[in-house]
Amino acid sequence: MSTPYPFTAVVGQTDLRLALLLNAVSPAVGGVLVRGEKGTAKSTAVRALSALLPQVEVVPGCRFSCAPVAPDPDCPDGPHGGGPGGARPARMVELPVGASEDRLVGALDIERALAEGVKAFEPGLLADAHRGILYVDEVNLLHDHLVDVLLDAAAMGASYVEREGVSVRHAARFLLVGTMNPEEGELRPQLLDRFGLTVEVAASREPAQRVEVVRRRLAYEDDPAGFAARWSGDESEVRARVVAARALLPQVRLGDTALLQIAATCAAFEVDGMRADIVMARTATALAAWAGRTTVLKEDVRQAALLALPHRRRRNPFDAPGLDEDKLDEILDRFPDEEPQDEPDPEPDPGTDPEPDPDGGPENPQGPDDGGGPDGGGGVPPQGGGPQDAQPPAEPAEAPAEAPEGAPQSPAQDAGGPEQAAVRAAEPFRTKMLSVPGLGEGAAGRRSRARTAHGRTTGAQRPRGQLTKLHLAATVHAAAPHQKARGRAGRGLVIRKDDLRQATREGREGNLVLFVVDASGSMAARQRMSAVKGAVLSLLLDAYQRRDKVGLVTFRGAAAELALPPTSSVDAAAARLEKLPTGGRTPLGSGLLKAREVLRIERLRDPSRRPLLVVVTDGRATSAGAVGGDPRELTARSARLLAADGVTSVVVDCESGPVRLGLAGVLAADLGGPAVTLDGLRADSLAGLVKDVRTAVTTPATHTTRRAA
Repeated sequence: MSTPYPFTAVVGQTDLRLALLLNAVSPAVGGVLVRGEKGTAKSTAVRALSALLPQVEVVPGCRFSCAPVAPDPDCPDGPHGGGPGGARPARMVELPVGASEDRLVGALDIERALAEGVKAFEPGLLADAHRGILYVDEVNLLHDHLVDVLLDAAAMGASYVEREGVSVRHAARFLLVGTMNPEEGELRPQLLDRFGLTVEVAASREPAQRVEVVRRRLAYEDDPAGFAARWSGDESEVRARVVAARALLPQVRLGDTALLQIAATCAAFEVDGMRADIVMARTATALAAWAGRTTVLKEDVRQAALLALPHRRRRNPFDAPGLDEDKLDEILDRFPDEEPQDEPDPEPDPGTDPEPDPDGGPENPQGPDDGGGPDGGGGVPPQGGGPQDAQPPAEPAEAPAEAPEGAPQSPAQDAGGPEQAAVRAAEPFRTKMLSVPGLGEGAAGRRSRARTAHGRTTGAQRPRGQLTKLHLAATVHAAAPHQKARGRAGRGLVIRKDDLRQATREGREGNLVLFVVDASGSMAARQRMSAVKGAVLSLLLDAYQRRDKVGLVTFRGAAAELALPPTSSVDAAAARLEKLPTGGRTPLGSGLLKAREVLRIERLRDPSRRPLLVVVTDGRATSAGAVGGDPRELTARSARLLAADGVTSVVVDCESGPVRLGLAGVLAADLGGPAVTLDGLRADSLAGLVKDVRTAVTTPATHTTRRAA
């Protein structure tokens, strides 16, 4: 077993380490979601936490970690007697993103259950994580069916396995810790709310701290055991402090003033439901215990708000998480702290009086993969959540300066007019569903019909590999003709492995939604472009809800560019769209060719994910770009190539004004899909146009005629 990196050797990331330690003190806080860029020691800090947790008393031989003093009465390994228990270290169980449902909840031996009537159950990861940590790296990429199981277990504190009349239940109370990179997509709101606390992490921009990261990481890789030994004293100190804080926790008093501060804060920030109030109360209590106090103070409530509220304030996936600290201070100042009761002076926080660096480097120890800000030595985060303790977020790269009106244009912007500054998108709205015809086999989602592991049962087949979803009727039907030959004597069926049948199910898949957006001078009218961006933003929001990948191709001037490669981060697409400038000629054909190239590459990377092309344009083509030739002929030829590739397409017609040329309808006919106006995206009539794209593919001329009418 490899030696883990010491928790106390992680430099900076004060909020991250504090949030993890508060959950170690009070698991009822509800876990931690760690958001941040890659290479910021998210996983390293989480994996190191288990070494700081106290040992767990368990019933010897119980696969479900029952406590000797209060064993689970429904434990599949029970009933347990009153014998002495044993101790083992707290577990940290990792849930892989690609795990199956059976690996998570456990698996039943279906053959023995049918033939012998016994519950032969193999525990899953939820059983292993009971009374420990369940860690999900890249939790935002977790499949929906696994998210549903996690939500149920987190809500009920138990896991239920129901398979063809055979039921198993066992306790599953665990500390849920997830890490994610927001660039790869956001979490479902239901799962997001299940995390008690959230922390944003970013790499430090201070050269000295980054040097310390490298120094410590290299020292660890050269001699993991020796490196861990040098930090063993600090680890023992933090471990003892966690135990002391757990013992003090029941004595901490949460007064009426603190409760009013919590309630007023949650109400002022308009968080949904009451879970935020409860989590803040538990977090503030844990903060007081961690500081060695028995009274919750205003500073505890403030820090609790900074950890528990940011992810609960988001109204849609494009809202940046965060909290207005000035507003928070204003709310808390309305309620002065109660007079603290007499209590012993807390022990000095080792994070505020650092010891000499065991590695001989500068203070502010750094984690192996992160570049967090400074904190005290020994890696124990001090209490406090003011700006001086927060990690400064990475400065976003500045967008290229927009050319002033009338300035000379770049080669990519031929003589179609000056580039216009980006305009803000109009308010997004709810759109009707666009879908890809046929039956796919892509990643689970909520858009197009597909063969999936979950959904309604449509038939049966011989299992390929391990049996996961038994089709009971088909299995019995396959076994019945052979009972006499197999010498059946009792009531039970004689089942062989060849008799088992896997249920085939139909559900929904996520698609690759590739937007091709016209950013030329013909779209530059501010109100018009604002409406266009609002429509695309609405479709992006729909793609987020349906678990799609999205990409963004823009064209203007003399060329098209891939503004955003296909990604699961819908908010990244929204950010690129918001900064999109306009101006120049209209190389529509180049935009379609660029889209075809992007789809070709994505088909090689993920052949099972079917594409949906959404072209946002007025249909004009005034430039052939680098290809040359007649722009309109290039556009028609490019569209027909996409249609020949079998790409499902929808054209969003942005043409406005009293005189309309209907060019978007012509383009839609060449693509073999429907055309819909911007206004049509909001109207009920959209259902007749694009709710079922199959109709549009078979009779594109009908939609063109309807558009012209």
